[in-house]
Amino acid sequence: LLLVPTFGTKGTQRLLILVSLAAAISVFSKRALPALAVAGLLVFAVPDISDVVIAHGRFAASWKDKGDIVYAAEGRNSPIAVTRFASGVQTFHVAGKIQASSAPRDMRLQRMLGHLTTLLGRSPKSVLVIGCGAGITAGAVSVDPRVERETIAEIEPLVPRAAAKYFGDQNQDVVRNPKVHVEYDDGRHYLLNTSEKFDGITIDPLDPWVKGAANLYTKEFYEAMRAHLNPGGVVTMYIQLFETTEEAVKSSLATFFEVFPEGTVWGNPYEGRGHDMVLAGQVEPLAVDLDAMEDLFRRADFETVSQSLTEVGLYSYVDLFATYAGRARDLKPWTAGAPINRDSNLRMQYLAGLGLNLDESDPIYQGILKYRQYPAEMFHSKEGRDQSIRLKLQAEFQP
Repeated sequence: LLLVPTFGTKGTQRLLILVSLAAAISVFSKRALPALAVAGLLVFAVPDISDVVIAHGRFAASWKDKGDIVYAAEGRNSPIAVTRFASGVQTFHVAGKIQASSAPRDMRLQRMLGHLTTLLGRSPKSVLVIGCGAGITAGAVSVDPRVERETIAEIEPLVPRAAAKYFGDQNQDVVRNPKVHVEYDDGRHYLLNTSEKFDGITIDPLDPWVKGAANLYTKEFYEAMRAHLNPGGVVTMYIQLFETTEEAVKSSLATFFEVFPEGTVWGNPYEGRGHDMVLAGQVEPLAVDLDAMEDLFRRADFETVSQSLTEVGLYSYVDLFATYAGRARDLKPWTAGAPINRDSNLRMQYLAGLGLNLDESDPIYQGILKYRQYPAEMFHSKEGRDQSIRLKLQAEFQP
C-alpha cells in the first residue's frame, strides 16, 4: 500500500533485500562483510519491471512491439498504462488488461453508457460514475446540460490523472470539469456508505474473472444501486460478450434482471457481429417520450450531446435507441435456470474465467436477439417518431 506506489516494484524489492540484510547481520554479526557483498550484488541485480508486463500482463509476449507504451506506473491498487498505436488509437490499461480505448467500437460503447444513463432517466441532475477508466463515459455524462453534479468513484488515484493527461480530447476534459467530483474509493464501498441518492448510476467494471471484480456483478450490489436511485433514475452497466461464456452472460443478465425486472439490453456490435452490450435498469417500466427527446436535441445547449453521439456513428437519438436488443420479460426463456451471482458465492468469477481464451461474442449476441420484440409501450410519440426506431430494428434482419 505504501512502498510499491512510492518506490515501485524494483525499489521495494531492493528495500526488502536491505531489510533482510539488516536482520541477518543482527543474528550473524561475524559474517557481516560477506553478507554485505552478497546483498550489494543482489540489490543491483534487481531488474526493472517491464512496461509491457504492466500494460498487458499475461498477454505481454503477444503484444510486445505492437505499440508505444507512453505511460506505465504502479499504483496503490493497480498498475496503470497507456499505449499509443501507429493508427493514432490509444488504449488504457488497468491490472494488465485493456479497459478502455479510443478505438471506434470502444468509443461507441463508452459514449453509449454515458448517454443512455442521462437520456433514459427522467431528470438526470445527479449522476454517479463507478470507475473512471479513460473518463470517456464520465465525459459523455458531463456534457448533458441537465446534469448539475457528477461524482466519479475511482479506487486507484493514478487513473484520473492518466485519463486527464492522455484522453482529455476524448473525455471532454471531464476530470477538470467544475461540476465533477472524484471520490477516491472503492465503488461498492462508496455506494454502501453514502446517504446520497442519484438520478443515474453507470458502471463499467473490470471483467468478472479479474480478482476482486465479481462483487460488482452480484445481486446484493445491484440492490444497493437500486436503493440509491431517485424516482425515475436509471442504472447502466457494461457487459462483455468476448472472453467469456454463454453461461456467464446468462448469469449476468439473470442476476441483473432479478433486481431490475424492467431492465433492458442495448447492443454494441462490431462489423455486424456481437461484441459487447449495455444493461439498463430502473424501478418503473421504461417509457421514452420521443417528442420530448426531439425538443431536447433542438436546444442549443444540447449540441455537444448530439456531437458526442455523431462522433461514434450515432447520428441521432433514434440511432442510439435503435441499439435496443431486448428486455427482461422477453429474455426469460433464455435466462431460465441461469445461476444467480451472490456475495456468498461469486460464481461469475469462475463462470467467466472458463471462457478466458474464447470469443463467442456473436453466437451469444445472436442468441439474445432471437427473443427481441419491438417494445411498443416503451417508445412514445404523437408524431410517429417511434416508427423510425421500428424500421431501423427491422432493417437489421434484412438480408
